[in-house]
Amino acid sequence: MADILPFRKPKAAKKPDTTLCRSGFHKWKVDKDKVFDVKQGRLVTAYRCERCGALKTEAR
Repeated sequence: MADILPFRKPKAAKKPDTTLCRSGFHKWKVDKDKVFDVKQGRLVTAYRCERCGALKTEAR
């Protein structure tokens, strides 16, 4: 006969700050490592989210 396992409640997220990022409220900070975009061939400003590490670029 098989062992019956009890159901468990899902645990809360490890990082509570990432719930803000999932809702679209990132904490953008300028990433100075990437200044030139090779594909676009122009200077760009790269932003990286401090909480989740997402990347966003804007043309200068």
